[in-house]
Amino acid sequence: MDKSKRAAQARVLRRVLRYLGRSRAYLAASLLLALATVLLTLYIPKLTGEAVDRMLGPGQVDFAGVAAVIARILVCAAVTGACQWLMSLCNNKMTFEVVRDIRNDAFAKIERLPLGYIDSHPWGEIESRVIADADQFADGLLMGFTQLFSGVVTILGTLVFMLTVDARITLAVVVITPVSLLVAAFISKRTYVLFRRQSELRGEQTAFINEMIEGQKVVKAFGRKEAVEEEFDRINERLSACSLRAVFFSSITNPATRFVNSLVYTCVGLVGALAVVRGTLSVGQLAAFLRYANQYTKPFNEISGVIAELQNAIACAERVFELIDEDPQTPDAPDAASPSAFHGEVTLQDVDFGYVPARPLIQGLNLRVQPGQKVAIVGPTGCGKTTLINLLMRFYDVDRGAIFVDGKDARSYTRRSLRDGYGMVLQETWLRSGTVRENITMADPSIPEEEMLSAARACHIDSFIRRLPQGYDTPVARNGEGFSQGQRQLLCIARVMMSRPYMLILDEATSSIDTRTELKIQEAFNALMEGRTSFIVAHRLSTIRNADVILVMKDGSIIEQGDHETLMAARGFYYDLYQSQFLGKAI
Repeated sequence: MDKSKRAAQARVLRRVLRYLGRSRAYLAASLLLALATVLLTLYIPKLTGEAVDRMLGPGQVDFAGVAAVIARILVCAAVTGACQWLMSLCNNKMTFEVVRDIRNDAFAKIERLPLGYIDSHPWGEIESRVIADADQFADGLLMGFTQLFSGVVTILGTLVFMLTVDARITLAVVVITPVSLLVAAFISKRTYVLFRRQSELRGEQTAFINEMIEGQKVVKAFGRKEAVEEEFDRINERLSACSLRAVFFSSITNPATRFVNSLVYTCVGLVGALAVVRGTLSVGQLAAFLRYANQYTKPFNEISGVIAELQNAIACAERVFELIDEDPQTPDAPDAASPSAFHGEVTLQDVDFGYVPARPLIQGLNLRVQPGQKVAIVGPTGCGKTTLINLLMRFYDVDRGAIFVDGKDARSYTRRSLRDGYGMVLQETWLRSGTVRENITMADPSIPEEEMLSAARACHIDSFIRRLPQGYDTPVARNGEGFSQGQRQLLCIARVMMSRPYMLILDEATSSIDTRTELKIQEAFNALMEGRTSFIVAHRLSTIRNADVILVMKDGSIIEQGDHETLMAARGFYYDLYQSQFLGKAI
């Protein structure tokens, strides 16, 4: 393992220790209980040797002494069991708190990440880090604290007890011990890289499954079932191959260390038997020594297994910490304003932007929108219409130039106040788990009932809601399952109508609504847009004919602008779009 990987592991361990520091009470209790458990466990073989030495032969058994020793053994065993139980409780509680804190930090970071990170990383891969990797880390951490400290203390304590019995035999044991350490070190160098790769492939697989489940209709509609299965098989095969190697290297640890432990036990037996023959060691002491040899070698099996688990845990923790360490979105300026209202004047001045710096999408864009104007944005797919909306809402910040709202740079406002000034209806609907009422009012109990009903009637959904089993109190599942796409969009439109925003953004807001209902919704939208600056992204050009200004975008630039009649008379790109849509002519 190279220096950079060792340094990375060291950094992860230091961070884990900082998280453990928040649960120092449970950590201290666990260490004390582990120490008590080990000492009592090591004391029992010594008592066993005493009992053996009190049974010298037929008719020479000290029954009273043996009974007293057995009583002490039982007391030690009972106290040891109680300590182990309490230690497990402390370890479980400590692990739960550590993983809880890590997940809280990871989720809090996701809330502060720029939208660019979320857009450029598969959702399933992010979910895998917060869920699967955190679980793997918890398992490794729990095993580590349950066995690692106890194993180390057992080794040291056993050496002390063996030294009190016979120093020469103890020396023979110590000489063979480094072989186990070399075996464990050899394996740990290989397992970390493999477990790290395993976590990455698991995240890739989770992301693929998540994407295919969400896009199941598209997969079936385009007959991509076999291709998707083949891609999943390829990912699964890579994960299986990596997991097999990781498990192989981690699984050879136990047999290898057991072989070394058998050598230790054999050495103790031979040297101890010779000592008994010479009379320098009693039979009871030899029995105790053999027990100590077992207890001395057993932790090496456990520690070597723990090392493999800790390698996996560290690899998983590193992936979670990478998410936590991602740069958050640029915070609002300390003196950022939070106006309670906007007039709606919007100006774009020499705006450059690209999702990838090397591939600019918008260059030198200039636009001035007066308060109350209805601005329609049209153009072919990929021309930058939705990107312009993202910039207006500050989901992304411009690379160069500036966007002004009411004469001030949009970056001089807090993001929350700026977004509160906009009402937004997207082509993709969003409904939360709750009731119909809570989705329309955004769960704000201060909104009057009549105001909510007025918005519902304006969107022509009051009648269909009243036909639901519980009316406005009908539960809504996540993403509005059980409602048609058109019904979901109408609920989203009602939500925006009720909020009465100062500026309005409609991005294909009526794309899932039938033509008859769309005409009625347009009447409601016209009433809502009266006096409000409105940006309307539309592919159906019939819906934006009455816009004050129509912006025609192509390749990230505004190539034409004007009202419908002016653009049609110019017979430019807009004219071609209109002709292709209504007369079926190619552009």
